[in-house]
Amino acid sequence: MDNLTHRKHRWRRDTVELSAVFLAVAVADLVANVVVHGHDGPVLLAASALALMATAGWHSWWKHRHPDAPPGPAPGDITGSAGSVPGTAGGPASVPAEEQALWRIRATVPDAPGSLAGLCRALADLPVNIISMQAHPLADETVDEFVVQAPVGTAGPDITGAVVAAGGTEVWLERADAHDLVDVPTRILNLATRTALDAAELPLALRQLFGRCSIRSLPGEIDEDDLDGSTLRLRDPSGGVLVVTRDQPPFTPTEFARARALIELDAQLGPRVPDTRDLLTLPGGGSHGGALDELTVRRADPSDREAAVALHDRCSTATLRRRYHGPTKDSDRYLGHLLEPRFGQTLTVETPDGDLVALAHLMWDDDSAEVAVLVEDAWQRRGLGTELVRRLAELAGDAGIAQVYAVTTASNSGMVATLRRLGVPLDYQVEDGTLVITAHLSLEPANLPGRR
Repeated sequence: MDNLTHRKHRWRRDTVELSAVFLAVAVADLVANVVVHGHDGPVLLAASALALMATAGWHSWWKHRHPDAPPGPAPGDITGSAGSVPGTAGGPASVPAEEQALWRIRATVPDAPGSLAGLCRALADLPVNIISMQAHPLADETVDEFVVQAPVGTAGPDITGAVVAAGGTEVWLERADAHDLVDVPTRILNLATRTALDAAELPLALRQLFGRCSIRSLPGEIDEDDLDGSTLRLRDPSGGVLVVTRDQPPFTPTEFARARALIELDAQLGPRVPDTRDLLTLPGGGSHGGALDELTVRRADPSDREAAVALHDRCSTATLRRRYHGPTKDSDRYLGHLLEPRFGQTLTVETPDGDLVALAHLMWDDDSAEVAVLVEDAWQRRGLGTELVRRLAELAGDAGIAQVYAVTTASNSGMVATLRRLGVPLDYQVEDGTLVITAHLSLEPANLPGRR
């Protein structure tokens, strides 16, 4: 029965096709007779050609003015809450860059299939765009850390609520900046490179690795490195113990391993200070006389202790008291700490004869740094202290330090004037005759006055 029906349909189709062929031949013969034998044949052909050309031109104009609408999401595409594909209208990527905010999220999720996917889905539904992600594995859980991009109007509690609803616990959230967009392996390699070149970079590397944290170098010894929630205890290669603390979020074993790797690199390389030397020319008038005095500014290290003690011996009691704020007989014992690269960076000014005429110290103190300058009496009031403070501010800016401070006496007008010449906002705090001046730096060293 089916074969019979199929044959009937096929016979009908063949008949229709044959009739169409006969009709096409007849129309072609009619057109040929009109064109060949008619008086208006050439005119009709020209008119037909012009009509076809006009139609093609109009169609091109219409397509340009009315482009095709973008296709909808294909089956299996991930769409946002409005049904849009990420990166199209309705998603975070359609928001201009100036209307977007960066956030860092850290959450603990069960180490089970689908837990990460559920968290990502919850963020996409806000909508929040995930820029980067890293995992810190634990025993039965995983700490997932994200850098995300969200419209400026997205509230922090909304992001936290979405993560909690997706099964995240111990959620930690803070605003991020462009520096957080660097992927973690690249960041760690950069920190390792800086640490390898300069021993003074180790505390800065740890701080940049962990964000807001406190780093203390304490005397004593420990049998092995230790992780205790928000505290890391690590053996200091130069002796003692490095104690790193952070309120939130707690350290993970992955971060503990990264810190140990940086410290092990530092221990293997040993003491080192980059051999950077700059020529500084001052107008004549120093102890050596002459029209011009040519000095060398370089980084100091523990080997300069003897020359630094000689500098102390040539300085007056008043100069040493302004610098060290205490009995001048104790000045020499501070040099071991000040010349150790682990605690900061020290610049020294050297004459062609090898004498040190000035020392300038930049000492790390959590998110800030202390600056201090000692200039030999015979070389004072020639702009040397101002030049050294400016260089210390540049070093602080290069290290990502946002503010530096100087501790001096309320009567030390020279230090006040020197810091004012930086051209940055200053805060003053006076207590019991001690003056603390805090300079708020731009993190772009090129913006500092006098930058060459």
